[in-house]
Amino acid sequence: MNYSNGLRAISPKAQIGQNVQIGPFTYIEDDVVIGDNCVIANNVSILNGARIGDNCRIFPGAVISAVPQDLKYQGENTLVEVGNNVVIRECCTLNRGTSAANRTAVGDNSLLMAYVHLAHDCIIGKGCILANNVTLAGHITIDDYARIGGMVAVHQFVRIGGNVMVGGGSLVRKDVPPYVMAAREPLSYAGVNRVGLRRAGFSREDIHHLEDIYRILFVRGLSVRRALETIEAEIEPSKYRDQIVTFVRGANRGLMKGFRALNGGNKVPEPALD
Repeated sequence: MNYSNGLRAISPKAQIGQNVQIGPFTYIEDDVVIGDNCVIANNVSILNGARIGDNCRIFPGAVISAVPQDLKYQGENTLVEVGNNVVIRECCTLNRGTSAANRTAVGDNSLLMAYVHLAHDCIIGKGCILANNVTLAGHITIDDYARIGGMVAVHQFVRIGGNVMVGGGSLVRKDVPPYVMAAREPLSYAGVNRVGLRRAGFSREDIHHLEDIYRILFVRGLSVRRALETIEAEIEPSKYRDQIVTFVRGANRGLMKGFRALNGGNKVPEPALD
């Protein structure tokens, strides 16, 4: 590779879009594609396999598309795909995929705060926010509009549903279904994510409907199998009901704790909606 850009080390083979700002001491390898109108700060490393969309901002110290920290990786050509309008703050590390999924991906309009780590084969949906020091092991899926608090660590192969709020400092070892808040140790159901859902435009009726579903799943103390049977028997069919049932049936790592399982039968406090 022939690098000759003064204080920057930018491969002439890299595909860089229009109106891209690149700070000093930034290193960009051959097999890199960067969209238009991106701002890439100083001391950033963008390595082979990076695919970055338009209007992204990458802050100092970030490392995009380093090889996986995975002993099964054998040098295969894989990617890190970053969507449009993504903000990657200081010292984030995004590792390439392995042959398992061939990519690590971050959806449009997402924010990764400082020191976030995405391991190989993680798939992050659109509009997600991962706060400072969130650490994801390999093969994790986070669906659209999830919010992950600071210092959260997530076990490999876990799935976190959309519109979820995971409290800061949590250890996520099991799957977290959509539309809920998750907190405590061990991680457990802390109610429906009312504030987040209101901000996302969910109606009062939708939120009540979700509360009815999760009251059966997490508050009554039923087994998962029995809870699903009860949900299908008692809850009016809807896209939300079907989505939750499908998610729970596909939870290969099992679900996080229900409230009763952790608190001896006390009900989740559920203040009335405004």
